[in-house]
Amino acid sequence: MTSEPIFRRAERPPHKAPNVVAIVLDDTGFAQLGCFGSDIATPHMDRLAQGGLRYNRFHVTALCSPSRAAFLTGRNHHAVGMGFLADIPLEHHGYTARIPRSAATLPRILRDNGYSTLAIGKWHLTPRFERSAAGPFTHWPLGVGFERYYGFLNGDANHYAPSLVEDNHYVDPPRSPEEGYHLTEDLTDRAITYLEDHRHAAPGKPFFLYYGLGAMHSPHHVAPEWVEPYRGRFDQGWEAWREQVFQRQVASGVVPEGTVLTERPEWVPAWDSLSDDQRRMYARQQEVFAGFLTHTDAQIGRLLDHLEQAGELDNTIVVLFSDNGASAEGGVEGSVNEHRFSAHVRESLEDNLAHYDDWGGPRTYNHYSWGWAWAGNTPFRLWKRYTWLGGTRTPLVVHWPSGIAAGGAVRDPIVHVNDLFPTLLDALGITAPEAVDGVAQQRIDGASFRASFADPQAPAPRETQYFEMLGSRSLIHGRWKTTTDHLSSGVLDEEELLTGSRDFEEDHWALFDLSADFSESADVSAEHPEVVAELRALWDREAEANHVLPMYDGLTDRFGALIGPAWPSGEDRTFRPGASPVCDESLPMLFGGFRFTAEVEAAAEPDGVLFALGDWFGGYALFVTEGRLAFAFARSDGILELTSDRPLTPGRHSLGVAHTFAEDGSAFHLVQDGEIVATLDFTGMLPFALQHGGAHLRLGGDIGLPVSERYTTPSRWNGTLESVRLQTPGGAQRDPLGDLRAALHAD
Repeated sequence: MTSEPIFRRAERPPHKAPNVVAIVLDDTGFAQLGCFGSDIATPHMDRLAQGGLRYNRFHVTALCSPSRAAFLTGRNHHAVGMGFLADIPLEHHGYTARIPRSAATLPRILRDNGYSTLAIGKWHLTPRFERSAAGPFTHWPLGVGFERYYGFLNGDANHYAPSLVEDNHYVDPPRSPEEGYHLTEDLTDRAITYLEDHRHAAPGKPFFLYYGLGAMHSPHHVAPEWVEPYRGRFDQGWEAWREQVFQRQVASGVVPEGTVLTERPEWVPAWDSLSDDQRRMYARQQEVFAGFLTHTDAQIGRLLDHLEQAGELDNTIVVLFSDNGASAEGGVEGSVNEHRFSAHVRESLEDNLAHYDDWGGPRTYNHYSWGWAWAGNTPFRLWKRYTWLGGTRTPLVVHWPSGIAAGGAVRDPIVHVNDLFPTLLDALGITAPEAVDGVAQQRIDGASFRASFADPQAPAPRETQYFEMLGSRSLIHGRWKTTTDHLSSGVLDEEELLTGSRDFEEDHWALFDLSADFSESADVSAEHPEVVAELRALWDREAEANHVLPMYDGLTDRFGALIGPAWPSGEDRTFRPGASPVCDESLPMLFGGFRFTAEVEAAAEPDGVLFALGDWFGGYALFVTEGRLAFAFARSDGILELTSDRPLTPGRHSLGVAHTFAEDGSAFHLVQDGEIVATLDFTGMLPFALQHGGAHLRLGGDIGLPVSERYTTPSRWNGTLESVRLQTPGGAQRDPLGDLRAALHAD
């Protein structure tokens, strides 16, 4: 009898195989880094450019989730189900927000080839309704090939009080805002810790670190000392700043000589037409953005210094890029609370000025005016969410001292974010597998541009790349680019001010000769109608092959095809202390009416939070202060609060709040032991989403930032909380207040 060994040893990379670090910035325009013409201090990113290569014709998809999916899979974003944001998964092939098993990710392939795989920061690739404590975890970072993860799953985060995940579970930030917590610093601390853990456990083993920052997405949160050096630096306004940036771009070679600086569109106001208050506020917004960017650069510097001190930087391929162009979601005025964007609430100069001094601090969820987004994308037109170059052409830096000799050079082949996947595999000597876990792999759409590392004349790796985002369409084919003038809906100021087509059948397809027109400035469609026709037909073929159709051009018109939760939250839920905070996606919607009931034992001097979700930018809390029951609901345009008309006595109580909704108005009602003890009438609806970055229902206390200034965090209920029940009505009620009273007395 013989026994054969069955254990298969893991793949082992070649000796001194390169490490890979991907630094993914958010909402950072082509012109906002020092190495791409800005005067904002980014010395550490500039250091990467000085020792590596800048690519000035690098393209992304114009939005975050799609660009990240294209990077990690090497495929077009629709081809892997990420045609839009992960927050709105649809039943259609190109929009499921679920990367298929037929598109194994870069970390999965590297892990299978002997690499450690570590992810830090923004993810935004897990579909809505799969981000709770119950998962499923298939599309969380550890489900697609990473071995460790620390960061946030949603599209943005409060940098002072984020919703954090470690591996497959939610965790609280290690410090409070009062203790000086900042997300970018925390992410960098954890990246360095993961790298040290990796070295201690497996010396010599190569690693892939995905370092996706929340910066420079709003909110532009940063401590005042980072902003102070920029005071007065932008008083000349966005037009003058843009001209200066453009001159530096041309002088440095990152923009070719002869490039035309595109004109200011009519919807961006001329700086000299603004009032003194507008100029003062808009300049302050850019000062804070600049401080935030320099602070972000400093954290990148800490990571690079760590790699250098460990002797690993020279043999590490660092790719740094932004997922889309600068964001205009602050509208004309900029925003003190960017949740107004999704709530369709108009911005206010007066509200912004009230926060002039603490702009960028914990009382703001701030975004700058779209004039600065336009300037941040110099020399291009438009911004994030559009497939004009302002939305799709962003900085790319590749740094690899052991593999790139021409430090500081600019490379100009047309490349796309999906080309990074095959380029990195090529540089590492790894062949993409034909099957993973028995699943045949779909076509890789990107192609390697590694040849350009050594050869400045290396051609573009591919001839053709299509683009589509929110109905904005374009296509690059050889020297030509065609771009539609289609406008999306959902952004209040854009709906009112931008000029263009809002009908797919009426879209104008402009044509640009990119070999002579770097900035997409001169429409030559009238001179070359046959080229336009050819490119439109090619776009149609690419759309068919990549599952682009059906197209939607709005942020909210997709909900008819929304993939709902596999396990709906239900209309009558009871929560008890002792478990983790409850993800907002596991809760029913509240805007059609609700009733919360907390069963408690009150102390001799009752005080503290019974339950809370979110904070003063969007959220709600039932609490006791000064011995009385109170409720606060924060909407993006203000906080609604009411307090009981009687004190809360020691002992057992049934405490709660109800929201009634009718055509003639809405109201909150505080309920204490079966009696309504306070009512607040208000106008308007409750928001569909309270927090862009996600939030959790906490029982018996609150941490981070409060919902109301009437309590401080951390706050704990000083009595006993037995349970919290949440009831939401099914359909409209004829007499909601009467039904509430009847339910109270029948309970």
